[in-house]
Amino acid sequence: MQSSLSIIIPTYRRPDILRECLRRIEAQTIRDRLEVIVVSDGEDARTRSLFADISFPFPLDFFSIPKSQQGVARNHGVERARAPYILFIGDDMFLEPDACGKHLKVHERQMNNGHSTAVLGHVAWDPAVGITPAMRWLDRTGWQFGYRFLSPYAHKEIPRKIQHRFTYTSQISLPTSVARGFPFREDAVLYGWEDIEWGMRLRDAGIPLFFEPDAKALHHHHLSDEDSLRRMETLGRSAVIFQKFKPELHIVPTGFKLLLYRLAALLTTTGGRHRRAFLKGMETFTREKGGQNIA
Repeated sequence: MQSSLSIIIPTYRRPDILRECLRRIEAQTIRDRLEVIVVSDGEDARTRSLFADISFPFPLDFFSIPKSQQGVARNHGVERARAPYILFIGDDMFLEPDACGKHLKVHERQMNNGHSTAVLGHVAWDPAVGITPAMRWLDRTGWQFGYRFLSPYAHKEIPRKIQHRFTYTSQISLPTSVARGFPFREDAVLYGWEDIEWGMRLRDAGIPLFFEPDAKALHHHHLSDEDSLRRMETLGRSAVIFQKFKPELHIVPTGFKLLLYRLAALLTTTGGRHRRAFLKGMETFTREKGGQNIA
C-alpha cells in the first residue's frame, strides 16, 4: 500500500528522545498509511545505531546531512517524500495515537472541496519534563506557541492576516507538492523565525492554514529559566537576520515599540528578563556585524 502521509523529523544528537518519538508514531491508528523520514542534521553515531538495531512497522528512511540547520534538513526530507501529504514534527514531539489520522482527515475533506491547505495540530508542554516558570511564561505570551490565541479558530481556517504567526513546524502538515514549491530558507544560520518567514510565503501564495486542535502532541523538552534566556538571546540575534530577509516581518522593535521594550526590560519579572535577553541578542549581533546600533 502506498503511504498517505510522510512524517519528516529533523534530529540532532537526541537518540533517546527520538526513539520515544518513533514509538508514538508506531502507536498511530493509521500507521499502515505512514512513512517516516528522519534527517540527522550532522552525523551522529548514536543516532545512526538506533536504526541499525531496531525495525519499524512502517517504511523508514534515515540519512545524515552535513551540519546546517533544521530548515535544510526538512528540505532534504521533502525531496525523499513519496506520500501525497507531509507532516513536519520535531524529534521531541510525542504524538497522540490519532494525531496523524486527524491531519489526513482534514486534508481529504479539504481536497474533496477542491482546495489545498496546511493543517496545524496542537502542541502542549509534556508535564513529565517538569514545567518551569519560564515555560509557563513562553506559553502565556506566545513566545513559544500561541495556541491560547487560536481558540476562536478551532476546526477552522485561521484568518489570513495572522496565519503566518502560527505555522509551527513542531506539528504542521501540507500537500507534498506545496512543500516542494515552498522550501525553507537555507541561508539562515541561527535558530528562530524561519517558520514565520516560511508561513508568510505560504500565506502570500493563497495557502490557508486550518487549525485542528484534536491532532495533539506533547512537547518533551525541558527549559530552565537559564535555557529560556539563552534561547531568547538567540531569537534576538536571528530577528536581525530575518528582518533583513523580509522587512515586513516587523520582528525587530523600533521607535516607540523599542522604547516600550527597553522599559519592560528594566523589570525584574520573568517577562522583563526575557525582553532584556532579546534586546541583548539584537544589539550584540548588530555590533558584531558592524551594523548601525539599534536605537
